[in-house]
Amino acid sequence: MSDSTNTHQVAIVGCGIIGRTHADTIAARPDAIVTALVDGDSAAAEALAARLQEAGQPEPKVYGDLGAALSGSDISLVAICTPSGTHAALAEQALNEKKHVVIEKPLDVDLTRARRLGAAATRAAGHGVVSSVISQHRFDPGSAQVSEAIKAGRFGQLTSAVATVAWWRSDEYYASAGWRGTWAQDGGGALMNQGVHTVDLLLWFMGRPVNIQAQALRAAHHEIEVEDTVVATLTFENGSVATLHATTAAFPGGRTRVSVHGTEGGAELEDDQLHRLNVDGSPDDQPLDTDRPSGHVAQYEDILTAITNGAQPGITVHDAIDALATVRAVYIASTLQRPVKFLDVLEGRYDDVDVSRGIRLPPA
Repeated sequence: MSDSTNTHQVAIVGCGIIGRTHADTIAARPDAIVTALVDGDSAAAEALAARLQEAGQPEPKVYGDLGAALSGSDISLVAICTPSGTHAALAEQALNEKKHVVIEKPLDVDLTRARRLGAAATRAAGHGVVSSVISQHRFDPGSAQVSEAIKAGRFGQLTSAVATVAWWRSDEYYASAGWRGTWAQDGGGALMNQGVHTVDLLLWFMGRPVNIQAQALRAAHHEIEVEDTVVATLTFENGSVATLHATTAAFPGGRTRVSVHGTEGGAELEDDQLHRLNVDGSPDDQPLDTDRPSGHVAQYEDILTAITNGAQPGITVHDAIDALATVRAVYIASTLQRPVKFLDVLEGRYDDVDVSRGIRLPPA
């Protein structure tokens, strides 16, 4: 583990597109350095090593698996950037070696593995080990401003929310990697992969769900196993309701929107930017805060500060388990064609449901 006098030494596990994002974020910091790269594809690891050197970083060591990196390099933080279905096992392996961990979204695709990781994260926290999951849109200036208004009660009683992710992904996108569009490694489609950040924001704003009902279908991409379109309705512990929509079948690609409504105000976010904010019963729009850093940059600042100070990060593994359980509840509700209770899903009462049966196909 690192302390306040040491540079954070990071291993990146998975050297694809998202691994490059983590590497670039770390390389831009004065207090962190990538010392190890882990990938079974040596060409991908070597390419990322060259990218880091071009950015002025020392050459990192390259390994084919995490175990070799943990024993062969001086590492304080492990960044998990592999396909979604491998996240929990790798993160647990790192935590067992008392390494701090940051996991790219989603936490995993399997709730049983996620619960086990949650227990490992709780044990590790007792030894001062920090674990977090990337939910970078909580750090967007607009999202943070909405959350602050909600916590201060400036929207009055929350009544409803609408969240939509209307994107397009081509057949070539799904064919570009063998794990894309599979239940085993992608864990779902438009909601699990593209929409999980929006699910996280919805829960951050509205609280824990109570009941969920849904319809999921494969409308445009017939070669994949998972859904490309899903619509759900949720009720929350505070009595509010929400609609949730995610699709990768919206050619040529639309926008991501989240709106929150209350008795004394509300807000609208579009493509991670805050477009409207009303508070305290006033019809006048409030000034919008755009000064804070956003994305992975802000979340890494939060994580590394937590490590240095021996504190918990802003987003924990248990926050990510709630988001994963919500996605899973949507798939279960679609499969069973009836509402399901969030806590029943979270606690494992539906673990034996084969959600692949819940993806409806359009008429021939």
